[in-house]
Formats: sequence, C-alpha cells, structure tokens
Amino acid sequence: MNTMPPYHVLAISGSTRKNSANLQLLKAFAAMAAGRLNVEIYQAIDTLPHFNPDLDVTPAPPAVQAFRDKIKAAAGVVICTPEYVFTLPGSLKNALEWMVSTTIFSGKPVALITASAMGDKAHEALQLVMKTIEARFTAATRLLVRGVKGKVDDGGNITDAATRAAVAGLVSAFAGLISSNQSNQ
Repeated sequence: MNTMPPYHVLAISGSTRKNSANLQLLKAFAAMAAGRLNVEIYQAIDTLPHFNPDLDVTPAPPAVQAFRDKIKAAAGVVICTPEYVFTLPGSLKNALEWMVSTTIFSGKPVALITASAMGDKAHEALQLVMKTIEARFTAATRLLVRGVKGKVDDGGNITDAATRAAVAGLVSAFAGLISSNQSNQ
C-alpha cells in the first residue's frame, strides 16, 4: 500500500493559446495522475522576458526566478508542446533557454509530450534540449501524439482510446521515475 503523499509536479504547456489542445492534454494527464502526482499547470511562459545572457545574472529577472523556483521545488516536470514550423514554439524554447546556465534540470525527472498535427521534429528538438540541460527521462516518459485536435476535447477529455491508454502509461512511468529518483536522494 502506497502511503507516500502525491509528488508535486510542474506541468508546462508549450502553447500560449488559452484553451489549446496541449493544455487540455495536461489537464487530462493531471486527472489521470490524481492520487499519485499533484500536478500544477504553469501557463505563464509568455510572460518571461526574451532570453538575454546579459540578464542571466543573480538575481535573475523576477518572472524568470519565479519560474526557476517552481521547477526547483517540483519532484518532476511534464512538458506538453505543439510543433510550430517543424520545431518547438519560440516561447517554450525561450523558457528553456533561461535554464541553461543553471543546474535546475540536472537529474530532474521529466515527461515529454509532443502533441501536434505531426510533431516528429519538435519531439526530437525537445529531447535534444532536455538532454542538453541534463533532465532525466526514459523511452517510457516520452510520448508523441499525432493529430491531437481529434483526440482531446475542450473539456480536457481524451476522446481516443489509444491516446488515453498511452497517457495512462506515461503517468505510470513518470510516477515510477520520480519515485526512483526520490529513493536515490
């Protein structure tokens, strides 16, 4: 019997649209993870200043520091992003660039979801960026959802059985990765 309280997880939508399919997928992820993961959805990547190494000093700009603090406090991070012009959206890339000079993601368990019309190139790019900042993920904590708009509704419900099963598997694998990471600390 699991007596551990749910792990706190920060979920980041790579889309800045108010009711994007990526946000709805994160809501579905959070609902499926209830009891195992306490998911906080961060929706402010569009408020971060443009990355500028001259501003990457201590203290960091307030919005950047608040974002870094949320990531640092989380047991894990889940990122769900669309693909824009065969890569990551600029706002998500910008948010991740603010992490490069830190060790905040080093060894941090992450789940990576790319949910778009196709998504292959953004999925590759996201994995490369996360490897570069030393985030910890496995094949089981990565998911590519092609044709997402036909698989998730505006209420955060996954309407496609195969996608629902894939997200449920991702939740379990991610919770396991976080648990093993906590045991090793």
